[in-house]
Amino acid sequence: MLSDVARRVVPVLGRFRVAPGRLPQGPCIVAANHSSLIDPGVVLAALRRLGEPRPVVLATAGLWRIPVLGRKLRAEGHIPVQRGTAQAAAALEAAERELRRGRVVVIYPEGRLPRRPDSRDDAPQEFRTGLARLALATGAPVVPLGQAGSRRITSGSTLKQIAGVVTAPVRRPRIQVTLGPPVRLTGSVAQATAQAHMAVTEAWHAAMDALGAAQHTGSAARPQAPGASVRRRP
Repeated sequence: MLSDVARRVVPVLGRFRVAPGRLPQGPCIVAANHSSLIDPGVVLAALRRLGEPRPVVLATAGLWRIPVLGRKLRAEGHIPVQRGTAQAAAALEAAERELRRGRVVVIYPEGRLPRRPDSRDDAPQEFRTGLARLALATGAPVVPLGQAGSRRITSGSTLKQIAGVVTAPVRRPRIQVTLGPPVRLTGSVAQATAQAHMAVTEAWHAAMDALGAAQHTGSAARPQAPGASVRRRP
């Protein structure tokens, strides 16, 4: 149900585009960069377009305390992460069980949102080790997912984020999702974490490139107002 809601809602909030791509057959770990509060919806909507309607998402446990959303998260088997507590390891154990059952698991390896108030996109922050430990323990391939543009819907203060969501259907910001090729993490946890960070960063760069190309094309296609001057670079 949450994937279906995301599929319907995200395109209303902006010009949503998913680059052509395919998930590998069988269980895999989708590792996404984390930049805004609407990222889970963006990723669920993207995976739905790519043919995966029922991924299992690891997300902050605070979402489970939201009355309606919490019930849906529990009913659909998503996994709460109690970051900074002894229970955090239990989330990885639950994710490992789901992978062994053949499921697609979504994880945000940064484990946190950017703290800056502006809406610009930036490269993925440092990764925590959970993704590497999960991939090394199960042998599941990691599919890097880069997404860009969602901070133009939600970023900054609570009031700014509410205003961003309310005005997004009018502003129609561009949102781009791009998959990178699956990777098999190897070596130590530190080495595997570095490999994953590089792969997700490359996917993010691809999403940013596609987003920039779409914006440039849109600007070029926009008719110039009569009498408007053209500013040329010196």
